[in-house]
Amino acid sequence: MRGNSVFRRFVHRRALWSSGSIPSSSRLCGEASISTPMNVSSYPPSFPIKSLFSNDFSTATRNRFSSPSMQFQRTLCSSSGSSNVVLVKSEEQFNSSMKNVEENSLPAIFYFTAVWCGPCKFISPILEEKTKNYPDVTTYKIDIDQEGLGGILSKLSIGAVPTFHLFQNGKKAAEIVGADVERLKDTVEELYGKD
Repeated sequence: MRGNSVFRRFVHRRALWSSGSIPSSSRLCGEASISTPMNVSSYPPSFPIKSLFSNDFSTATRNRFSSPSMQFQRTLCSSSGSSNVVLVKSEEQFNSSMKNVEENSLPAIFYFTAVWCGPCKFISPILEEKTKNYPDVTTYKIDIDQEGLGGILSKLSIGAVPTFHLFQNGKKAAEIVGADVERLKDTVEELYGKD
């Protein structure tokens, strides 16, 4: 019998949520309990039980999440506020950046990342903070999920993120796979700390 009572409260709450009316905290905590047991088969055929358990969002729910503050935007793991971080968004941009680094013997870091990657979110601000000490080093941030970069990723054998390709004098001097903070700091200091 208690199971029917719990089911009835669940259905009631679900109906209130889908209609946009949120029950008070006292009713959610069970202070206003329902003492009459309910037989589920006693519902009239017109009662919308199926709609209460469907996977579709109700109109009220959709309206709650349609405001700009509730929409998610695709951004990279951290801001690119520093001037020596370049967001690479296409294969052409990647190729021209690589060509520029190789032909002009420039120091650079090619940072392969993804929006969904937790370790990338962890190490990205550390990388940006560290490279602020070396303004001549440009960091090229490449989101592996950008359309059109699949060929480049397979050519470079990028199989995990974060991956760092560190260039010195236009040539790849080191590669770091994973969010190894100490190794990244040591490698950046070793390659770019020489004056």
